[in-house]
Amino acid sequence: MPATADHGILSIPSAHSVDETVARLQNLLQARGITLFALIDHSGEAEKAGLHMPDTKLLILGNPKAGTPLMLAAPTTAIDLPLKILIAEDAAGSVSISFTDPAWLQQRHGFPRDLIPNIAAVKLLAEQAAS
Repeated sequence: MPATADHGILSIPSAHSVDETVARLQNLLQARGITLFALIDHSGEAEKAGLHMPDTKLLILGNPKAGTPLMLAAPTTAIDLPLKILIAEDAAGSVSISFTDPAWLQQRHGFPRDLIPNIAAVKLLAEQAAS
């Protein structure tokens, strides 16, 4: 499944609705022992404010065993951790999953390249939730 990149953000299409994609991702996280720190319903909060936006949800996730070595090697990495996955519907009704490219994070913060695998699972999780 090809991913498109824009300023360090990778996006892939989802074959499911936003809610289905969120549920699939939550199941994947639980099965892998990855912590879901928060689920932010941007569109739901917009509705509460009297505004409308397409269905948009942000999941904040991570594993301290994977992320801590990156933050020790390059403390500014903490700005981008825990990882985030955005699941959003566009005006045409298509759903996409977006996340920060782990290689871009390495370039941004300068942690050793051999630590990229610590956060590379984000792409696999997104691909599996989307399919």
